[in-house]
Amino acid sequence: MKRNHAIKPTDCFRSWSILWQAFSRRSFRPAIRDWANSDGLTWLHLLKTVTAGLLALGIAMLLDLPQPRIAMTTVFVLMQPFSGMVLAKGFYRILGTAAGTVAAIVLGALFVQQPELYMLGMIGWVSACIAAAVRYRHFRWYGFVLAGYTAALIGIPNVTAPDALFLAALTRAAEVAVGIICSSAVSALIVPQRSSLALGHALRIRYANFTVFAAQVLGCGIERGQFERRFADMVDEIVGFEATRSFAAFEDPAMRSRRQHLGRLNGEFMDACARLHALHQLLKRLRTNGSTPTLAAIRPYFDELSTLLAPRLEATLDASGVAVRLRLFQAGLPRRVRETRRPLKPVLVESLADFDTAAELLYRFVDEWIRYSETYASLARRKPVSSQRDFSRYVSRTNSFVVAFAFVRSAVAMAIVGWFWIATDWPSGGFAVIGTALACALTSTSPNATKMALQMAVGAMFATMTGYLFTCYVYPNIDGFPLLCITLAPVLALGAFIATRKHAAGYGIGFSVFFCLLAGPDNVVTYAPDLLINNGIALIASMLLAAIVFAVVFPADMPWLIERIMGDLRAQAVSACKGELRGLSQRFQSGTHDLTSQLRMLLTRRSRRRRDALRWMLATLEAGRAAIDLRNETAYAAYAHALHPRWHSAIERTCDDLAQLFERPDTRALERALTSVRSATWIAQDILQTVHADRGRRHDLQRILSCLHFIRTALLDKDAPFNAR
Repeated sequence: MKRNHAIKPTDCFRSWSILWQAFSRRSFRPAIRDWANSDGLTWLHLLKTVTAGLLALGIAMLLDLPQPRIAMTTVFVLMQPFSGMVLAKGFYRILGTAAGTVAAIVLGALFVQQPELYMLGMIGWVSACIAAAVRYRHFRWYGFVLAGYTAALIGIPNVTAPDALFLAALTRAAEVAVGIICSSAVSALIVPQRSSLALGHALRIRYANFTVFAAQVLGCGIERGQFERRFADMVDEIVGFEATRSFAAFEDPAMRSRRQHLGRLNGEFMDACARLHALHQLLKRLRTNGSTPTLAAIRPYFDELSTLLAPRLEATLDASGVAVRLRLFQAGLPRRVRETRRPLKPVLVESLADFDTAAELLYRFVDEWIRYSETYASLARRKPVSSQRDFSRYVSRTNSFVVAFAFVRSAVAMAIVGWFWIATDWPSGGFAVIGTALACALTSTSPNATKMALQMAVGAMFATMTGYLFTCYVYPNIDGFPLLCITLAPVLALGAFIATRKHAAGYGIGFSVFFCLLAGPDNVVTYAPDLLINNGIALIASMLLAAIVFAVVFPADMPWLIERIMGDLRAQAVSACKGELRGLSQRFQSGTHDLTSQLRMLLTRRSRRRRDALRWMLATLEAGRAAIDLRNETAYAAYAHALHPRWHSAIERTCDDLAQLFERPDTRALERALTSVRSATWIAQDILQTVHADRGRRHDLQRILSCLHFIRTALLDKDAPFNAR
């Protein structure tokens, strides 16, 4: 007989332990991983920010600097989630601080005890720096902002004491340097979040998302509004890519060595986006015009390409494999298109032109997609890619009126506060001037400067209240630096956390920065709550005044200014028609995307003006890219000049009339452009008959005819913005 064994408690415990481990692996590990990749990064950023701020405060106190709170303030202005951001920002901050220090000393030497002239010079310097910051964006923006703000921070408190100006400039520069070094060291050494890794992840996501988007457009198709929104998101990705690439170079030498490689990748992504948009527009027009025979003939190729991409969406990161499959598809495309085209010859010539244009655009899109995939794959393998095309650097565009208005707004706000300070001899007037300069600087590129300034005013109000509590009840009851850190950490973490929220960043910035400025501890703490409240009121009043000036004096979204930026956007099509061909495609597309991104920031979300701006961008991109293709193909087929006496003048007239249409869009300009395109098409058809026996030249003329026909369909599109006028 078998003996029955009693179940021991240890066996039960072991069984429950095994079950718990299995359950935890399945349930908690994915949850912990998701938290670490989302909210965990935010808490890590808060930990590093507070650590760097307290470290800067301690080192500044150890060095016996007069105002250690400036070092702590520097950390909260400078700290970013990625180490590359901090290093880049710190580099430009050092340059800006040095320039601001020199400017403060020079102005103090020129206008000794002359506050009126000194204030005029300071207003001119700060406003010029803010205008330059608007012109040169990304992290160069921060260098110009600091050049103006540092000059005000050093010079304003010492207007009436020029003998202390030089010493104040040196100590302030030392305090700022301590903050820069601490923020950079903490960000780079404590669980560093590399922006180069984030850039690589963003590239993988962009490649996968664009594959999905292309499969949808080529397959079932998507409605107009959805396409425009998705395309606008890709525009933001293109502009954001350049910003990320600029500061990733500060932390990764490989990024600096691959700068041209990354520029080529972004340029080829813009080309692929432009081709996909052209295909979408042509398909939409064919459906609208009821071109059933043409759609039935070309649809199998679009479906095949969509099917080729769609089943492999989970493997899109294997870009080299995608490029190989697309090359096989591209190799057999011309022969298959010729076989499909033969039955269409008895059909109307217009339908045949539609088919030829669709086939040419499909071939060009596949070619651009292959180039983009090969460049992306070579970047992942860290190997150079050979390319026959030269890509110029990304060109950012900023309207000159935007720069001028940024100067005027800043000058008006600072002039009002400076005049009031001098006229009333307000004891806290210097703080008000500094607060105005800070508000103008930090909101110079904000989509809604008025809202940002109001949020900073609210943040400054709570910073004043919290600073009063610390000055009266906290600082007198603590002893020693460790206890000081324990009491400051929750308050600093709260401000940094609010600053990470997208729609409440102004509150967090105002609270963190002004709490440090108003109530940050020094080596010798001054218990003067009345002075703190007066300075806080001055800062709040300066923020409110800045908000009023931003809303009244040249608001960023006023119709006149938006129309000027729209004029610059349309001028991109003019440059496509008349600019130098070498590197024109990259300059045209980067400038168009950059201006569109600025318009999307300035205009209210989901507004009619924002939709109009996006549609002008799409029309500019469509017509401009087609004009560049036409000019390139015409330059390649230079022999056509000798085959027809009017060929050269017809192409030039087409480009000139197309440029005039985008310069002054109206009905007469549209009619002239259509007439020029029609005339050039007839001449090209005559030349095609002449060279029909030569296969190479025949293909050259067919590509030119496809470009002309696509331009004509774009001009006739009823949804085009110039037709809406």
